[in-house]
Amino acid sequence: MERPSKLLLLILDGAADRPVDGRTPLSEAEAPGLRRLAESGVCGTHYPVEPGLAPESDLATMSLLGYEPNRYYTGRGPLEALGAGLELREGREVAFRANFATIDPATRRIIDRRVGRSLTSEEARRLAESLDGMRLSGGGYARVKATVGHRAVVIIGSESRRLSAEVQNIDPAYVRRGLFSEAVPNPSMVLPRCEPLADTPEARETCRLVDEFIDKAIDILDRHPVNVERARRGLLKANAILLRDAGDRLPRLPPVSSIVGYEPAAAIAEMPVEVGIARAASMRVYPVSPPSGDIAADMPERLEATLRALRENGFVYVHLKGPDEPGHDGDFERKKKAIELIDRHFIQPLLDEIEGGNVAVLVTSDHATPWSLRSHSGDPVPWLLHIPGRGEGPGAFNEITCGEKAVARLEHGWELLPYVRRLLQKP
Repeated sequence: MERPSKLLLLILDGAADRPVDGRTPLSEAEAPGLRRLAESGVCGTHYPVEPGLAPESDLATMSLLGYEPNRYYTGRGPLEALGAGLELREGREVAFRANFATIDPATRRIIDRRVGRSLTSEEARRLAESLDGMRLSGGGYARVKATVGHRAVVIIGSESRRLSAEVQNIDPAYVRRGLFSEAVPNPSMVLPRCEPLADTPEARETCRLVDEFIDKAIDILDRHPVNVERARRGLLKANAILLRDAGDRLPRLPPVSSIVGYEPAAAIAEMPVEVGIARAASMRVYPVSPPSGDIAADMPERLEATLRALRENGFVYVHLKGPDEPGHDGDFERKKKAIELIDRHFIQPLLDEIEGGNVAVLVTSDHATPWSLRSHSGDPVPWLLHIPGRGEGPGAFNEITCGEKAVARLEHGWELLPYVRRLLQKP
């Protein structure tokens, strides 16, 4: 049988879960499209990065694209900056992923890490502008750019001293272990001071500047007209900014086509970090609007971009939001519904369009977000490779079926694409 002419990698953000009473949102979802994919091909499981690590999406996505994090990962901050169109001065600047948040300024107690997810991108833009260009003592400065909703990029720089990314997160929900950040279940919700992870002048200076920036930002944001108006309307103030995932240089990645064996390569990117990863991996970016919260309304744009990318490229990576947020909220039914909506409005019409086109489809998640845990976890994640016309498949895509019928249980996510490449080369 001939090798498939194209490969589509579909990552369902946070769709994987931890079975409770033998059930998960994936196993319970009415998903005819996923069942169609499971009619032909093979499945298995993988740990997105390594066993026991609860990764953030950027680290897991880089791993699933075939890049061993210990060799290539330089932190999420630089990827967010690249995706947002910001350049980074290596040695003099450190980039962070940032969240606008709600705190009690008197106690530094964090009331909501994401401002109740109610902050608009326009409000965030105005808040970021009030912080952008902030001057810090000793020749320090800050660059701030809002991205989507409560999210932003912060770059801390120095005109006279070298800085280091070896600093702990200023976000208690994620702890830094080397360059990796791991989700913390039930974190202490107090805004911490910056902690150097290395006993060096560069790390200490970076922390000094970070602490100064955080303190000044709280003072500016708490009195900002956007927040005065939000308080008047009974909404949470976005009166603080949380920093995490520092990085002081961009990763040097070989082109993803050299890993997967299909070229050229493209990405359907919703969020700045995904745009950054795609650019770093030498992929053509097909941008789409940020998620609106209405999955059914968002999917047609993503479907159109995917079909165009498949016409023009040999390998296409698509990352779809939706299941992760209800997992964080502990909502089984809403997570199941999110999977069903993606299936109905993206996967089923996609299959109708590519049927007979000899396109292999690899479906997986970047991590598990168990609704019972309300955070990312280190659980294994299912994967399914749909190979048109190549024998009987597992019949379903979920944690239970792919565990029972696994042709491979991979210890590292970066092993998945090379494994799939070998499978697709078999006659």
